[in-house]
Amino acid sequence: MTAADGTMRDERERIVLITGATSGIGRATASALARQGATLVLAGRDEARARATVDEITRGSPHARVEYLLADLTARDQVRRLAGEFLERHARLDVLVNNAGAMFWRRHITVDGEEMTFALNHLAPFLLTNLLLDALRASASARVVNLASAAHQGATIPFDDLRQEHVRYRPLGVYSQTKLANLLFTYELARRLEGTGVTVNAAHPGFVASNFAQGHNPWMRAAMVVSRPFSVSTEKGARTSVYLATSPEVAETTGKYFANCRPIPSSPASYDRDAARRLWEVSARIVGLTDSA
Repeated sequence: MTAADGTMRDERERIVLITGATSGIGRATASALARQGATLVLAGRDEARARATVDEITRGSPHARVEYLLADLTARDQVRRLAGEFLERHARLDVLVNNAGAMFWRRHITVDGEEMTFALNHLAPFLLTNLLLDALRASASARVVNLASAAHQGATIPFDDLRQEHVRYRPLGVYSQTKLANLLFTYELARRLEGTGVTVNAAHPGFVASNFAQGHNPWMRAAMVVSRPFSVSTEKGARTSVYLATSPEVAETTGKYFANCRPIPSSPASYDRDAARRLWEVSARIVGLTDSA
């Protein structure tokens, strides 16, 4: 990673924050980045799982520097606390991987009164990234990687019903909407950060054999079992995120959507600049941001 004076920053000096880092793609991403020597800050909800993840990573990479922070990202006050605790420890952030996400089989409302899938998959990374922008800018050549999905295809943002109050709740449909939101956010943030040295890109991991459907409807779990032979491992699913976080080939690439470590087109709806600006403004109002990128 290039420092402000044009020299290459030592890999061991890179500070990486990964959300959803204690399982699945996030855990695989963290393990891969630890092997490259980065200082890792892992964000998770459960302390026992976070400790176990740190132990596992350090066993595989004995010289890795790994920390963890705890937060339930469906709650805005905990997102703010996570950002605050990170900034107390570190003056800058070289890579932010917004990996945390889920699909909920039933409609749930968060402590803040928001629909949970939208809150976790979109509002949390939107708020966290904005709260950490000064630390990202302080890196001089930072990267933001947002985990998206091909599931965004065909989706639109229901601006008049973001809480899913007036329609039948369809988990796959709501999940798809949040993945479109991830891309709209990625492209809008990239435009707003143009010229700052901070790049913003989105990654599609592929269909990954993970615990994504745990706790969901039995029919969905059964479908995941049946489709497992056609899925990829979490390690393969993490490759594009790791590539976007580290590869010199994309050091200056921003505002793109990647799959299999290559830029690919996203849906026509994802390039709607008016929708991206509207989503930004609505999201900032919901989370109480008065000063954002």
